[in-house]
Amino acid sequence: MIDFTSLIYRIIALLSAIIPHEIAHGYAAYLLGDDTAKSEGRLSLNPLKHLDPIGLLSMIVLRVGWAKAVPINPNKFNKNRKASTIIVSLAGVFVNFIMAILFGILFVIGYVKGWNITSLFLEILWYNVMLGVFNLVPLPPLDGSKVLASLLPEKIEYYFYKYERYFYIVLIVLLFSGVVNKVISPIIFTIIDKIIFLGAKIYGL
Repeated sequence: MIDFTSLIYRIIALLSAIIPHEIAHGYAAYLLGDDTAKSEGRLSLNPLKHLDPIGLLSMIVLRVGWAKAVPINPNKFNKNRKASTIIVSLAGVFVNFIMAILFGILFVIGYVKGWNITSLFLEILWYNVMLGVFNLVPLPPLDGSKVLASLLPEKIEYYFYKYERYFYIVLIVLLFSGVVNKVISPIIFTIIDKIIFLGAKIYGL
Protein backbone atom coordinates (compact mmCIF):
# COMPACT_ATOMS: atom_id res chain seq x y z
CA MET A 1 0.00 0.00 0.00
CA ILE A 2 1.27 3.46 -0.90
CA ASP A 3 2.36 5.66 1.98
CA PHE A 4 1.10 9.00 0.69
CA THR A 5 2.78 11.00 3.44
CA SER A 6 6.17 9.54 2.53
CA LEU A 7 5.47 10.13 -1.16
CA ILE A 8 4.58 13.78 -0.56
CA TYR A 9 7.66 14.23 1.63
CA ARG A 10 9.84 12.74 -1.09
CA ILE A 11 8.38 15.05 -3.74
CA ILE A 12 8.91 18.09 -1.50
CA ALA A 13 12.47 16.96 -0.77
CA LEU A 14 13.19 16.43 -4.46
CA LEU A 15 11.97 19.89 -5.37
CA SER A 16 13.86 21.47 -2.46
CA ALA A 17 17.07 20.04 -3.90
CA ILE A 18 16.43 20.55 -7.62
CA ILE A 19 14.97 24.07 -7.77
CA PRO A 20 17.57 25.95 -5.65
CA HIS A 21 20.33 23.98 -7.40
CA GLU A 22 19.24 25.07 -10.87
CA ILE A 23 18.42 28.65 -9.91
CA ALA A 24 21.89 28.92 -8.36
CA HIS A 25 23.47 27.92 -11.69
CA GLY A 26 21.41 30.42 -13.64
CA TYR A 27 21.88 33.26 -11.19
CA ALA A 28 25.63 32.71 -10.95
CA ALA A 29 25.84 32.82 -14.74
CA TYR A 30 23.74 35.99 -14.78
CA LEU A 31 26.05 37.67 -12.27
CA LEU A 32 29.01 36.74 -14.46
CA GLY A 33 27.46 38.30 -17.55
CA ASP A 34 25.55 35.43 -19.18
CA ASP A 35 21.80 36.04 -19.27
CA THR A 36 21.00 32.86 -21.26
CA ALA A 37 19.42 30.99 -18.34
CA LYS A 38 17.47 34.07 -17.27
CA SER A 39 16.12 34.67 -20.77
CA GLU A 40 15.01 31.03 -21.00
CA GLY A 41 13.13 31.20 -17.71
CA ARG A 42 15.54 29.08 -15.69
CA LEU A 43 15.53 31.45 -12.71
CA SER A 44 11.95 30.36 -12.09
CA LEU A 45 10.56 28.51 -9.05
CA ASN A 46 8.42 26.46 -11.46
CA PRO A 47 9.74 22.87 -11.13
CA LEU A 48 8.66 22.02 -14.69
CA LYS A 49 11.39 24.37 -15.92
CA HIS A 50 14.07 22.26 -14.25
CA LEU A 51 13.02 18.59 -14.40
CA ASP A 52 14.83 16.13 -16.64
CA PRO A 53 12.59 13.07 -17.29
CA ILE A 54 15.36 10.44 -17.04
CA GLY A 55 17.06 12.20 -14.14
CA LEU A 56 13.76 12.49 -12.26
CA LEU A 57 12.90 8.82 -12.85
CA SER A 58 16.34 7.88 -11.58
CA MET A 59 15.86 10.01 -8.46
CA ILE A 60 12.52 8.38 -7.69
CA VAL A 61 13.61 4.79 -8.39
CA LEU A 62 17.30 4.81 -7.45
CA ARG A 63 17.33 7.92 -5.23
CA VAL A 64 20.19 9.20 -7.37
CA GLY A 65 19.65 11.50 -10.35
CA TRP A 66 19.89 14.95 -11.89
CA ALA A 67 17.90 17.89 -13.22
CA LYS A 68 17.79 19.55 -16.64
CA ALA A 69 21.11 21.22 -17.40
CA VAL A 70 21.01 25.00 -17.21
CA PRO A 71 21.96 26.56 -20.58
CA ILE A 72 25.02 28.77 -20.42
CA ASN A 73 26.90 30.70 -23.07
CA PRO A 74 30.55 30.95 -21.98
CA ASN A 75 31.16 33.62 -24.64
CA LYS A 76 28.99 36.01 -22.63
CA PHE A 77 31.00 35.74 -19.43
CA ASN A 78 32.58 39.07 -18.58
CA LYS A 79 35.57 37.42 -16.91
CA ASN A 80 37.80 34.39 -17.54
CA ARG A 81 35.69 31.82 -19.40
CA LYS A 82 37.08 28.73 -17.73
CA ALA A 83 37.01 30.17 -14.20
CA SER A 84 33.47 31.47 -14.73
CA THR A 85 32.31 28.07 -16.00
CA ILE A 86 33.70 26.39 -12.89
CA ILE A 87 31.98 28.92 -10.61
CA VAL A 88 28.64 28.47 -12.38
CA SER A 89 28.99 24.68 -12.37
CA LEU A 90 29.72 24.53 -8.64
CA ALA A 91 27.07 27.09 -7.62
CA GLY A 92 24.30 24.50 -7.54
CA VAL A 93 26.38 22.05 -5.51
CA PHE A 94 27.25 24.81 -3.03
CA VAL A 95 23.58 25.68 -2.53
CA ASN A 96 22.71 22.00 -2.05
CA PHE A 97 25.22 21.68 0.77
CA ILE A 98 23.97 24.89 2.40
CA MET A 99 20.43 23.50 2.25
CA ALA A 100 21.66 20.18 3.65
CA ILE A 101 23.34 21.86 6.63
CA LEU A 102 20.24 23.96 7.34
CA PHE A 103 17.86 21.00 7.29
CA GLY A 104 20.36 18.81 9.12
CA ILE A 105 20.21 21.28 12.01
CA LEU A 106 16.41 21.38 11.79
CA PHE A 107 16.35 17.57 11.83
CA VAL A 108 18.38 17.47 15.05
CA ILE A 109 16.18 20.10 16.70
CA GLY A 110 13.01 18.37 15.55
CA TYR A 111 14.26 14.97 16.69
CA VAL A 112 15.06 16.28 20.18
CA LYS A 113 11.77 18.13 20.47
CA GLY A 114 9.73 15.27 19.04
CA TRP A 115 8.39 17.07 15.98
CA ASN A 116 6.39 14.87 13.60
CA ILE A 117 7.96 16.54 10.58
CA THR A 118 11.52 15.33 11.20
CA SER A 119 11.24 12.65 8.50
CA LEU A 120 10.66 15.44 5.95
CA PHE A 121 13.78 17.24 7.17
CA LEU A 122 15.75 14.01 6.80
CA GLU A 123 14.47 13.51 3.24
CA ILE A 124 15.44 17.09 2.34
CA LEU A 125 18.86 16.53 3.90
CA TRP A 126 19.30 13.31 1.92
CA TYR A 127 18.30 14.67 -1.49
CA ASN A 128 20.39 17.82 -1.16
CA VAL A 129 23.50 15.85 -0.21
CA MET A 130 22.80 13.31 -2.94
CA LEU A 131 22.34 15.94 -5.63
CA GLY A 132 25.43 17.81 -4.48
CA VAL A 133 27.66 14.73 -4.41
CA PHE A 134 26.27 13.12 -7.55
CA ASN A 135 26.72 16.28 -9.59
CA LEU A 136 30.44 16.23 -8.85
CA VAL A 137 30.79 13.05 -10.91
CA PRO A 138 32.77 14.20 -14.00
CA LEU A 139 30.41 12.81 -16.63
CA PRO A 140 27.90 14.79 -18.77
CA PRO A 141 25.37 16.17 -18.12
CA LEU A 142 26.57 16.53 -14.52
CA ASP A 143 28.26 19.66 -13.19
CA GLY A 144 31.48 17.82 -12.51
CA SER A 145 31.94 17.28 -16.24
CA LYS A 146 32.00 21.05 -16.87
CA VAL A 147 34.49 21.53 -14.06
CA LEU A 148 36.70 18.81 -15.53
CA ALA A 149 36.38 20.20 -19.07
CA SER A 150 37.34 23.68 -17.86
CA LEU A 151 40.50 22.31 -16.29
CA LEU A 152 41.59 20.61 -19.52
CA PRO A 153 43.72 22.22 -22.24
CA GLU A 154 41.47 23.88 -24.83
CA LYS A 155 42.14 21.29 -27.55
CA ILE A 156 41.14 18.39 -25.26
CA GLU A 157 38.24 20.44 -23.89
CA TYR A 158 36.93 20.82 -27.45
CA TYR A 159 36.85 17.06 -28.00
CA PHE A 160 35.36 16.49 -24.55
CA TYR A 161 32.34 18.63 -25.45
CA LYS A 162 32.22 17.26 -28.99
CA TYR A 163 31.71 13.70 -27.74
CA GLU A 164 29.89 14.46 -24.49
CA ARG A 165 26.71 12.76 -25.68
CA TYR A 166 28.56 9.44 -25.58
CA PHE A 167 29.69 10.09 -22.02
CA TYR A 168 26.01 10.66 -21.21
CA ILE A 169 25.32 7.07 -22.32
CA VAL A 170 28.20 5.86 -20.14
CA LEU A 171 26.61 7.64 -17.16
CA ILE A 172 23.23 6.01 -17.78
CA VAL A 173 24.83 2.55 -17.98
CA LEU A 174 26.89 3.07 -14.82
CA LEU A 175 23.90 4.50 -13.00
CA PHE A 176 21.35 1.79 -13.77
CA SER A 177 23.93 -0.97 -13.31
CA GLY A 178 24.40 0.23 -9.74
CA VAL A 179 28.08 1.14 -10.13
CA VAL A 180 27.58 4.85 -9.42
CA ASN A 181 25.44 4.13 -6.38
CA LYS A 182 28.08 1.83 -4.90
CA VAL A 183 30.74 4.52 -5.30
CA ILE A 184 28.87 7.58 -4.05
CA SER A 185 26.55 6.08 -1.39
CA PRO A 186 29.32 5.80 1.26
CA ILE A 187 30.27 9.42 0.55
CA ILE A 188 26.65 10.57 0.86
CA PHE A 189 26.11 8.75 4.16
CA THR A 190 29.41 10.04 5.56
CA ILE A 191 28.48 13.64 4.75
CA ILE A 192 24.99 13.19 6.23
CA ASP A 193 26.50 11.79 9.43
CA LYS A 194 28.90 14.74 9.63
CA ILE A 195 26.09 17.24 9.09
CA ILE A 196 23.93 15.65 11.79
CA PHE A 197 26.94 15.63 14.13
CA LEU A 198 27.46 19.33 13.33
CA GLY A 199 23.79 20.01 14.01
CA ALA A 200 24.02 18.25 17.35
CA LYS A 201 27.07 20.31 18.28
CA ILE A 202 25.38 23.57 17.28
CA TYR A 203 22.30 22.61 19.28
CA GLY A 204 24.49 21.85 22.26
CA LEU A 205 24.11 18.09 22.43
